Amino acid sequence: MNIVLVYSPAPRQAREWTLELPLGSTVAQAIESSGILLAFPELAASRPLVGIWGRKTSLKQLLQDQDRVEIYRPLRVDPKVARRERFSSQGVKKSGLFARKRAGAKAGY
Repeated sequence: MNIVLVYSPAPRQAREWTLELPLGSTVAQAIESSGILLAFPELAASRPLVGIWGRKTSLKQLLQDQDRVEIYRPLRVDPKVARRERFSSQGVKKSGLFARKRAGAKAGY
Protein backbone atom coordinates (compact mmCIF):
# COMPACT_ATOMS: atom_id res chain seq x y z
CA MET A 1 0.00 0.00 0.00
CA ASN A 2 1.12 3.55 -0.70
CA ILE A 3 1.34 5.94 2.26
CA VAL A 4 2.37 9.59 2.45
CA LEU A 5 4.09 10.80 5.63
CA VAL A 6 4.19 14.56 6.26
CA TYR A 7 6.07 16.59 8.87
CA SER A 8 6.60 20.32 9.22
CA PRO A 9 9.77 21.01 11.25
CA ALA A 10 9.18 24.79 11.23
CA PRO A 11 6.56 27.26 10.01
CA ARG A 12 6.24 27.38 6.22
CA GLN A 13 8.38 24.25 5.83
CA ALA A 14 6.96 20.85 4.96
CA ARG A 15 8.71 17.55 4.35
CA GLU A 16 6.96 14.66 2.64
CA TRP A 17 7.88 10.99 2.30
CA THR A 18 6.14 8.53 0.00
CA LEU A 19 6.26 5.01 1.41
CA GLU A 20 5.28 1.61 0.15
CA LEU A 21 4.33 -0.61 3.10
CA PRO A 22 2.86 -4.11 3.43
CA LEU A 23 -0.82 -4.55 4.25
CA GLY A 24 -1.57 -4.33 7.98
CA SER A 25 1.15 -1.78 8.78
CA THR A 26 0.66 0.67 11.63
CA VAL A 27 1.44 4.37 11.99
CA ALA A 28 4.48 3.53 14.14
CA GLN A 29 5.85 1.22 11.43
CA ALA A 30 5.38 3.94 8.80
CA ILE A 31 7.33 6.42 10.94
CA GLU A 32 10.16 3.93 11.51
CA SER A 33 10.45 2.91 7.86
CA SER A 34 10.49 6.53 6.61
CA GLY A 35 13.79 7.39 8.33
CA ILE A 36 12.30 10.58 9.77
CA LEU A 37 13.63 9.73 13.23
CA LEU A 38 17.19 9.91 11.88
CA ALA A 39 16.57 13.24 10.13
CA PHE A 40 14.76 14.77 13.13
CA PRO A 41 16.10 13.21 16.36
CA GLU A 42 13.88 15.46 18.51
CA LEU A 43 10.92 13.32 17.39
CA ALA A 44 12.57 10.19 18.75
CA ALA A 45 13.09 11.82 22.15
CA SER A 46 9.41 12.67 22.60
CA ARG A 47 6.25 10.76 21.75
CA PRO A 48 4.94 12.60 18.68
CA LEU A 49 1.30 13.49 18.15
CA VAL A 50 0.09 11.92 14.91
CA GLY A 51 -2.97 12.01 12.73
CA ILE A 52 -4.35 10.58 9.53
CA TRP A 53 -5.84 13.14 7.15
CA GLY A 54 -6.10 15.74 9.94
CA ARG A 55 -7.72 13.47 12.53
CA LYS A 56 -5.75 12.66 15.64
CA THR A 57 -4.88 8.98 16.00
CA SER A 58 -2.57 6.62 17.90
CA LEU A 59 0.69 5.01 16.82
CA LYS A 60 -1.05 1.60 16.85
CA GLN A 61 -3.63 2.60 14.22
CA LEU A 62 -3.69 0.33 11.16
CA LEU A 63 -3.15 2.12 7.86
CA GLN A 64 -5.12 1.85 4.65
CA ASP A 65 -3.96 2.44 1.10
CA GLN A 66 -3.52 6.14 0.18
CA ASP A 67 -3.51 7.33 3.84
CA ARG A 68 -1.70 10.54 4.71
CA VAL A 69 0.09 10.28 8.07
CA GLU A 70 0.80 13.66 9.67
CA ILE A 71 3.19 14.30 12.55
CA TYR A 72 2.23 17.38 14.54
CA ARG A 73 4.52 19.86 16.29
CA PRO A 74 3.52 21.05 19.77
CA LEU A 75 2.20 24.60 20.03
CA ARG A 76 4.74 27.15 21.21
CA VAL A 77 2.12 29.65 22.37
CA ASP A 78 -1.41 29.09 23.58
CA PRO A 79 -3.75 30.50 20.86
CA LYS A 80 -5.84 32.34 23.46
CA VAL A 81 -2.78 34.08 24.87
CA ALA A 82 -1.56 34.99 21.37
CA ARG A 83 -4.94 36.52 20.49
CA ARG A 84 -5.03 38.47 23.75
CA GLU A 85 -1.55 39.89 23.09
CA ARG A 86 -2.43 40.76 19.48
CA PHE A 87 -5.59 42.53 20.61
CA SER A 88 -3.77 44.55 23.27
CA SER A 89 -1.11 45.70 20.82
CA GLN A 90 -3.63 46.65 18.11
CA GLY A 91 -5.89 48.53 20.44
CA VAL A 92 -9.64 48.48 20.78
CA LYS A 93 -10.41 50.88 17.94
CA LYS A 94 -8.50 48.94 15.28
CA SER A 95 -9.98 45.47 15.70
CA GLY A 96 -13.29 43.65 15.72
CA LEU A 97 -16.44 45.69 15.16
CA PHE A 98 -14.49 48.94 15.34
CA ALA A 99 -12.02 48.20 12.56
CA ARG A 100 -14.02 49.83 9.74
CA LYS A 101 -16.00 52.89 10.69
CA ARG A 102 -18.10 54.83 8.22
CA ALA A 103 -17.77 58.59 8.26
CA GLY A 104 -20.34 60.04 10.65
CA ALA A 105 -21.37 56.67 12.09
CA LYS A 106 -21.70 55.93 15.80
CA ALA A 107 -19.10 53.73 17.49
CA GLY A 108 -19.83 50.04 17.15
CA TYR A 109 -22.18 50.36 14.14
